[in-house]
Amino acid sequence: MSNDYYETLEINRDATDADIKKAYRRLALKFHPSSNRNPGSSEKFVQLGEAYDVLSDPRKKATYDKFGEEGLKGGIPPEFGSGGAWSSKYAYHGKPDKTFRQFFGGDNPFADFYTNDAPMQLGGLQPGVVKTQDSPIERDLHLSLDDLFHGCTKKIKISRRVMNEDGNTSSIRDKILTIAVKPGWKEGTRIIFSKEGDQGPNSIPADIVFIVQQKSHPMFVRQQNDLIYKVKISLEMALTGFSVDVQTLDGRLLRIPINDVVHPTYKKMLTGEGMPLSQDPSQRGDLIITFDIQFPEKLSAESKQLIKQALAFKN
Repeated sequence: MSNDYYETLEINRDATDADIKKAYRRLALKFHPSSNRNPGSSEKFVQLGEAYDVLSDPRKKATYDKFGEEGLKGGIPPEFGSGGAWSSKYAYHGKPDKTFRQFFGGDNPFADFYTNDAPMQLGGLQPGVVKTQDSPIERDLHLSLDDLFHGCTKKIKISRRVMNEDGNTSSIRDKILTIAVKPGWKEGTRIIFSKEGDQGPNSIPADIVFIVQQKSHPMFVRQQNDLIYKVKISLEMALTGFSVDVQTLDGRLLRIPINDVVHPTYKKMLTGEGMPLSQDPSQRGDLIITFDIQFPEKLSAESKQLIKQALAFKN
């Protein structure tokens, strides 16, 4: 069953940021496990924490308003992300007490009941709060093969909660993160921005981690540091020879003569014409050309006879 965050907080969809805060304050105090022992109050408290976590964050709220819970938690297409550079999958951390502490800060009416990320039981009170770091926030960074060949710079705008000077209240602010993409980076490369997540009075901001996802290329398939280029040829070309023209990623035109008889598993390798190595961009992988031989669907009797004569071997 999907969640309606607005219904959870008992507000309309056009509610302002102040309305969202007011609703969460009222309901969180009402259903907090330390003051409400009724059945279902703990579950309601968790739902309130998740609803506020989403609706208080402009980016999460905008995604939820446009794509619903499925888009928020399942991830949206990269073209809808900021600058088309990334998309993210939201998952609530499942710690409503943390959300509660971050909201109330120094005015937390139940502050004495907490240590780490769990409420203290009566009889086990401890003063102060031990800060723990939130889980990393992972986002996809979609890059073209050309980006990964040449290297480039990507600027990603994020919105995060920042503590104000009073140390108790917070506000949402935008920040630009700059990623210097190095030639030769592979899919799965992780770029970590330490402690750039939401700030809170009792927690250490999460790391933001961008994970490289390579877009498909119309000509080349990448295998580690090698580039695979597939060519369709006729049976005649396979038997008699031909030339292959390849437009490289750095703008050169390679004309490669093929004088061998090309069989279905034949490959032509050009050393040093592949992707640059990320550790040493002056070194490169290989360009491997494979061939898709197009056989004729039908042959006349006369054609078959001519082929037999042409291919006849003398002892």
